[in-house]
Amino acid sequence: MNFTISSPANAVIGRYNLTLRVISGNKIFSRFLGQFVLLFNPWCPDDDVYMANENERQEYVLNENGIIFVGNAKYIEARGWYYGQFQDQLLNICLTMLDLSLYYRQDAAIDVSRRGDPKYVGRVISSMINGNDNDNGVLLGKWQGSFHSHENPSRWDGSVVILQKWRQDNYKPVQYGQCWVFAGVMCTVLRCLGIPTRLVSNFNSAHDVDRNLSIDKYYDSSGKSLNISKDSTW
Repeated sequence: MNFTISSPANAVIGRYNLTLRVISGNKIFSRFLGQFVLLFNPWCPDDDVYMANENERQEYVLNENGIIFVGNAKYIEARGWYYGQFQDQLLNICLTMLDLSLYYRQDAAIDVSRRGDPKYVGRVISSMINGNDNDNGVLLGKWQGSFHSHENPSRWDGSVVILQKWRQDNYKPVQYGQCWVFAGVMCTVLRCLGIPTRLVSNFNSAHDVDRNLSIDKYYDSSGKSLNISKDSTW
């Protein structure tokens, strides 16, 4: 017997069990055939992640190597990065990441039902890449002090070893990451799940801590800068 599975373009991504059930009279026979994994499909015109240009699909979905620009606005350095989204066990790690999120643990049914929405999945993955909020995230960020007891963020050159270490350490945050490392790992996970992704660097970034939509600086009457505001530009 041959059969074809035709899934809706907005179907929930993840692991599926495939079972054959035969009904004969009042008897039912079932046989487990195996599992398959459903992903977002940038080749499908009805999928929200559809990308019409084949060259862009090759770059933003299938390319396992890329360049990340780091440094500052006056000194920009290009670094090679290995995304490795098709490496062994990476897909299992990425799917497990969804199941470890706070969204899933708070309400598994609602979380799973929303996994056909790439915007929602992107937000969940963004939360899970950052391990500083005690949610089994992938990377612990550190921006100052000594790195001698763990990996200096500047030494990472790819996502695969980070994700594998995260799994091997029973999903404890890998130490340490910074902005471009978070971005590189997130790019790997999203491409692995079928979401076209490119990594963009920006410089002279504003950090609005008090959320008043402005970067505040304070000075005394003599013009001396006061270290009051936690807003910053880097």
